[in-house]
Amino acid sequence: MSTVTQTGCPECDGRLNTNASETVCTDCGLVVAADHIDHGPEWRSFPEGPSRERTGAPLTRSRHDRGLSTEIGRSTRVKGRKRRRLARMRVQHNRAQISTKRERNQVYVFTEIRSVTSRLSLPTHIREMASTLFRSAQSEDIVRGRSLEGFAAACVYAACRVKHVSRTVEEVVAEARADRGELRAAYDALNRELGLPTGPIDPAEYVPRYATQLGADAETERRAREYAVECTETGVASGRNPSGVAAACLYTASRDLGGDVTQAAAADVAGVTPVTVRNTYTDLRSE
Repeated sequence: MSTVTQTGCPECDGRLNTNASETVCTDCGLVVAADHIDHGPEWRSFPEGPSRERTGAPLTRSRHDRGLSTEIGRSTRVKGRKRRRLARMRVQHNRAQISTKRERNQVYVFTEIRSVTSRLSLPTHIREMASTLFRSAQSEDIVRGRSLEGFAAACVYAACRVKHVSRTVEEVVAEARADRGELRAAYDALNRELGLPTGPIDPAEYVPRYATQLGADAETERRAREYAVECTETGVASGRNPSGVAAACLYTASRDLGGDVTQAAAADVAGVTPVTVRNTYTDLRSE
Protein backbone atom coordinates (compact mmCIF):
# COMPACT_ATOMS: atom_id res chain seq x y z
CA MET A 1 0.00 0.00 0.00
CA SER A 2 1.43 3.37 -0.99
CA THR A 3 1.99 6.25 1.41
CA VAL A 4 1.40 9.90 0.43
CA THR A 5 3.97 12.38 1.68
CA GLN A 6 3.51 16.11 2.21
CA THR A 7 6.75 17.20 0.45
CA GLY A 8 6.11 19.03 -2.83
CA CYS A 9 7.53 18.16 -6.24
CA PRO A 10 10.75 20.12 -7.03
CA GLU A 11 9.48 20.76 -10.62
CA CYS A 12 5.79 21.62 -10.33
CA ASP A 13 5.27 21.71 -6.59
CA GLY A 14 2.79 18.87 -7.00
CA ARG A 15 1.98 16.17 -4.48
CA LEU A 16 4.38 13.21 -4.12
CA ASN A 17 3.33 9.59 -3.85
CA THR A 18 5.81 7.17 -2.20
CA ASN A 19 5.54 3.40 -2.54
CA ALA A 20 7.93 0.57 -1.72
CA SER A 21 10.48 1.37 -4.43
CA GLU A 22 10.16 4.98 -5.61
CA THR A 23 8.67 8.44 -5.02
CA VAL A 24 6.66 9.90 -7.95
CA CYS A 25 4.90 13.24 -8.48
CA THR A 26 1.19 12.65 -9.00
CA ASP A 27 0.88 15.73 -11.24
CA CYS A 28 3.82 15.68 -13.67
CA GLY A 29 5.03 12.10 -13.17
CA LEU A 30 8.59 13.06 -12.15
CA VAL A 31 10.43 10.25 -10.34
CA VAL A 32 11.93 12.12 -7.41
CA ALA A 33 13.59 9.13 -5.69
CA ALA A 34 14.05 5.48 -6.55
CA ASP A 35 15.65 2.29 -5.24
CA HIS A 36 14.85 2.76 -1.57
CA ILE A 37 16.89 0.59 0.77
CA ASP A 38 14.94 -2.44 1.98
CA HIS A 39 16.29 -3.41 5.38
CA GLY A 40 14.38 -6.71 5.46
CA PRO A 41 15.52 -10.09 4.12
CA GLU A 42 15.60 -10.68 0.40
CA TRP A 43 13.60 -13.88 0.74
CA ARG A 44 10.49 -15.21 2.43
CA SER A 45 10.31 -18.41 4.44
CA PHE A 46 7.21 -20.60 4.51
CA PRO A 47 6.52 -23.46 6.96
CA GLU A 48 5.82 -25.95 4.18
CA GLY A 49 8.95 -25.15 2.14
CA PRO A 50 12.69 -25.32 2.76
CA SER A 51 14.11 -22.56 4.93
CA ARG A 52 16.42 -20.12 3.17
CA GLU A 53 17.60 -18.44 6.32
CA ARG A 54 21.37 -18.26 6.58
CA THR A 55 21.72 -17.28 10.21
CA GLY A 56 22.34 -20.79 11.54
CA ALA A 57 20.70 -22.57 14.43
CA PRO A 58 19.70 -20.53 17.50
CA LEU A 59 21.86 -20.54 20.61
CA THR A 60 20.94 -23.22 23.09
CA ARG A 61 22.09 -24.05 26.61
CA SER A 62 21.49 -27.75 26.02
CA ARG A 63 24.83 -28.09 24.18
CA HIS A 64 28.21 -27.71 25.79
CA ASP A 65 29.27 -25.08 23.21
CA ARG A 66 25.79 -23.46 23.09
CA GLY A 67 25.59 -24.50 19.41
CA LEU A 68 28.42 -22.22 18.27
CA SER A 69 30.92 -24.83 17.11
CA THR A 70 31.48 -25.52 13.43
CA GLU A 71 31.63 -28.81 11.56
CA ILE A 72 33.66 -29.95 8.58
CA GLY A 73 31.10 -31.20 6.12
CA ARG A 74 31.27 -34.08 3.68
CA SER A 75 31.35 -33.67 -0.07
CA THR A 76 31.24 -36.31 -2.79
CA ARG A 77 33.03 -33.98 -5.19
CA VAL A 78 36.33 -34.21 -3.29
CA LYS A 79 38.38 -37.24 -4.30
CA GLY A 80 41.71 -38.88 -3.59
CA ARG A 81 44.34 -37.32 -1.37
CA LYS A 82 42.29 -34.22 -0.55
CA ARG A 83 39.38 -36.32 0.64
CA ARG A 84 41.63 -38.35 2.96
CA ARG A 85 43.17 -35.15 4.32
CA LEU A 86 39.72 -33.71 5.05
CA ALA A 87 38.76 -36.94 6.82
CA ARG A 88 41.79 -36.63 9.11
CA MET A 89 40.98 -32.97 9.73
CA ARG A 90 37.41 -33.90 10.60
CA VAL A 91 38.57 -36.44 13.20
CA GLN A 92 40.96 -33.96 14.81
CA HIS A 93 38.31 -31.24 14.75
CA ASN A 94 35.79 -33.47 16.52
CA ARG A 95 38.35 -34.37 19.17
CA ALA A 96 39.26 -30.74 19.75
CA GLN A 97 35.63 -29.75 20.35
CA ILE A 98 35.71 -31.53 23.74
CA SER A 99 38.96 -30.59 25.38
CA THR A 100 38.22 -31.07 29.10
CA LYS A 101 36.50 -33.59 31.34
CA ARG A 102 34.02 -30.89 32.34
CA GLU A 103 32.90 -30.47 28.73
CA ARG A 104 32.77 -34.24 28.25
CA ASN A 105 30.44 -34.56 31.23
CA GLN A 106 28.29 -31.76 29.83
CA VAL A 107 27.97 -33.52 26.48
CA TYR A 108 26.91 -36.74 28.22
CA VAL A 109 24.42 -35.12 30.61
CA PHE A 110 22.92 -32.77 28.01
CA THR A 111 22.33 -35.73 25.69
CA GLU A 112 20.55 -37.54 28.52
CA ILE A 113 18.49 -34.43 29.33
CA ARG A 114 17.37 -34.07 25.72
CA SER A 115 16.42 -37.74 25.67
CA VAL A 116 14.39 -37.60 28.91
CA THR A 117 12.59 -34.36 28.03
CA SER A 118 11.75 -35.73 24.60
CA ARG A 119 10.26 -38.96 25.97
CA LEU A 120 8.28 -37.01 28.58
CA SER A 121 7.01 -34.57 25.91
CA LEU A 122 8.34 -31.58 27.85
CA PRO A 123 8.66 -28.15 26.23
CA THR A 124 11.95 -26.60 25.14
CA HIS A 125 12.19 -24.18 28.07
CA ILE A 126 12.25 -27.12 30.50
CA ARG A 127 15.17 -28.66 28.59
CA GLU A 128 17.02 -25.34 28.60
CA MET A 129 16.47 -24.79 32.31
CA ALA A 130 17.55 -28.34 33.16
CA SER A 131 20.78 -27.77 31.23
CA THR A 132 21.33 -24.47 33.06
CA LEU A 133 20.84 -26.20 36.41
CA PHE A 134 23.52 -28.74 35.57
CA ARG A 135 25.95 -25.97 34.61
CA SER A 136 25.25 -24.32 37.97
CA ALA A 137 25.79 -27.64 39.74
CA GLN A 138 29.16 -27.99 38.04
CA SER A 139 30.09 -24.45 39.03
CA GLU A 140 29.23 -25.20 42.68
CA ASP A 141 31.21 -28.46 42.48
CA ILE A 142 28.35 -30.64 43.71
CA VAL A 143 28.53 -33.15 40.83
CA ARG A 144 31.79 -34.73 42.00
CA GLY A 145 31.28 -38.24 43.30
CA ARG A 146 27.65 -38.45 42.22
CA SER A 147 25.90 -40.17 39.32
CA LEU A 148 25.73 -38.17 36.09
CA GLU A 149 22.57 -40.03 35.11
CA GLY A 150 21.05 -39.10 38.47
CA PHE A 151 21.91 -35.45 37.95
CA ALA A 152 20.40 -35.47 34.46
CA ALA A 153 17.13 -36.87 35.82
CA ALA A 154 17.23 -34.56 38.86
CA CYS A 155 17.76 -31.47 36.71
CA VAL A 156 14.73 -32.37 34.58
CA TYR A 157 12.60 -32.99 37.66
CA ALA A 158 13.82 -29.78 39.32
CA ALA A 159 13.05 -27.76 36.19
CA CYS A 160 9.53 -29.21 36.17
CA ARG A 161 9.07 -28.29 39.84
CA VAL A 162 10.31 -24.73 39.34
CA LYS A 163 8.17 -24.15 36.23
CA HIS A 164 5.08 -25.87 37.73
CA VAL A 165 4.97 -28.62 35.10
CA SER A 166 3.31 -31.71 36.53
CA ARG A 167 5.72 -34.66 36.36
CA THR A 168 6.24 -37.09 39.21
CA VAL A 169 9.51 -38.68 40.32
CA GLU A 170 8.25 -42.05 39.09
CA GLU A 171 7.53 -40.67 35.62
CA VAL A 172 11.00 -39.15 35.32
CA VAL A 173 12.73 -42.29 36.62
CA ALA A 174 10.77 -44.44 34.17
CA GLU A 175 12.30 -42.54 31.22
CA ALA A 176 15.78 -41.91 32.67
CA ARG A 177 18.81 -44.13 33.13
CA ALA A 178 18.87 -43.43 36.86
CA ASP A 179 17.02 -45.08 39.70
CA ARG A 180 14.94 -43.31 42.31
CA GLY A 181 17.78 -43.19 44.83
CA GLU A 182 20.20 -41.53 42.40
CA LEU A 183 17.59 -38.95 41.41
CA ARG A 184 16.73 -38.17 45.03
CA ALA A 185 20.38 -37.80 46.06
CA ALA A 186 21.12 -35.45 43.17
CA TYR A 187 17.90 -33.46 43.66
CA ASP A 188 18.57 -33.00 47.38
CA ALA A 189 22.06 -31.69 46.54
CA LEU A 190 20.62 -29.28 43.95
CA ASN A 191 17.94 -28.05 46.31
CA ARG A 192 20.37 -27.64 49.21
CA GLU A 193 23.24 -25.94 47.39
CA LEU A 194 21.36 -23.92 44.76
CA GLY A 195 18.31 -23.01 46.83
CA LEU A 196 15.73 -23.96 44.20
CA PRO A 197 12.56 -21.83 44.36
CA THR A 198 10.27 -24.82 44.78
CA GLY A 199 7.32 -25.06 47.11
CA PRO A 200 4.77 -27.77 47.85
CA ILE A 201 3.34 -29.39 44.72
CA ASP A 202 -0.20 -28.24 43.99
CA PRO A 203 -2.48 -31.24 43.24
CA ALA A 204 -4.34 -29.05 40.71
CA GLU A 205 -1.29 -29.22 38.43
CA TYR A 206 -1.97 -32.92 37.77
CA VAL A 207 -5.71 -32.63 37.18
CA PRO A 208 -5.75 -31.65 33.44
CA ARG A 209 -3.36 -34.40 32.38
CA TYR A 210 -5.05 -37.09 34.43
CA ALA A 211 -8.46 -35.96 33.19
CA THR A 212 -7.28 -36.38 29.61
CA GLN A 213 -5.91 -39.85 30.29
CA LEU A 214 -9.17 -40.89 31.98
CA GLY A 215 -11.31 -39.43 29.20
CA ALA A 216 -13.15 -37.12 31.60
CA ASP A 217 -15.22 -34.28 30.21
CA ALA A 218 -14.61 -30.56 30.82
CA GLU A 219 -17.19 -30.29 33.60
CA THR A 220 -15.58 -33.16 35.53
CA GLU A 221 -12.17 -31.56 35.14
CA ARG A 222 -13.48 -28.20 36.34
CA ARG A 223 -15.07 -29.69 39.46
CA ALA A 224 -11.94 -31.74 40.14
CA ARG A 225 -9.92 -28.51 40.09
CA GLU A 226 -12.30 -27.04 42.65
CA TYR A 227 -11.85 -30.10 44.87
CA ALA A 228 -8.05 -29.82 44.50
CA VAL A 229 -8.14 -26.19 45.62
CA GLU A 230 -10.38 -27.17 48.52
CA CYS A 231 -7.96 -29.92 49.56
CA THR A 232 -5.09 -27.44 49.62
CA GLU A 233 -7.00 -24.79 51.57
CA THR A 234 -8.45 -27.16 54.17
CA GLY A 235 -5.22 -29.10 54.70
CA VAL A 236 -6.49 -32.41 53.33
CA ALA A 237 -3.56 -32.51 50.90
CA SER A 238 -0.96 -31.89 53.63
CA GLY A 239 1.46 -34.78 53.95
CA ARG A 240 -0.12 -36.70 51.07
CA ASN A 241 1.03 -37.58 47.61
CA PRO A 242 -0.27 -34.70 45.44
CA SER A 243 -0.63 -37.07 42.50
CA GLY A 244 -2.93 -39.30 44.56
CA VAL A 245 -4.90 -36.28 45.76
CA ALA A 246 -5.47 -35.20 42.16
CA ALA A 247 -6.68 -38.69 41.27
CA ALA A 248 -9.07 -38.68 44.22
CA CYS A 249 -10.43 -35.28 43.18
CA LEU A 250 -11.15 -36.59 39.69
CA TYR A 251 -12.83 -39.69 41.10
CA THR A 252 -14.96 -37.57 43.43
CA ALA A 253 -15.95 -35.18 40.64
CA SER A 254 -16.86 -38.10 38.41
CA ARG A 255 -19.07 -39.58 41.14
CA ASP A 256 -20.82 -36.23 41.55
CA LEU A 257 -21.60 -35.96 37.85
CA GLY A 258 -22.44 -39.59 37.23
CA GLY A 259 -19.23 -40.40 35.36
CA ASP A 260 -17.60 -43.78 34.91
CA VAL A 261 -14.17 -43.12 36.48
CA THR A 262 -13.34 -45.87 38.95
CA GLN A 263 -10.95 -45.80 41.88
CA ALA A 264 -8.71 -48.34 40.17
CA ALA A 265 -8.53 -46.33 36.94
CA ALA A 266 -7.81 -43.07 38.79
CA ALA A 267 -5.14 -44.76 40.89
CA ASP A 268 -3.55 -46.31 37.82
CA VAL A 269 -3.00 -43.03 35.95
CA ALA A 270 -1.61 -41.41 39.12
CA GLY A 271 0.70 -44.29 39.97
CA VAL A 272 -0.80 -44.84 43.43
CA THR A 273 -2.92 -47.54 45.03
CA PRO A 274 -6.74 -47.49 45.13
CA VAL A 275 -6.49 -47.25 48.93
CA THR A 276 -4.77 -43.86 48.57
CA VAL A 277 -7.59 -42.61 46.34
CA ARG A 278 -10.24 -44.01 48.66
CA ASN A 279 -8.76 -42.39 51.80
CA THR A 280 -8.65 -38.94 50.19
CA TYR A 281 -12.16 -39.45 48.80
CA THR A 282 -13.42 -40.27 52.29
CA ASP A 283 -11.82 -37.13 53.71
CA LEU A 284 -13.33 -35.01 50.94
CA ARG A 285 -16.80 -36.34 51.70
CA SER A 286 -16.41 -35.69 55.41
CA GLU A 287 -15.50 -32.01 54.89
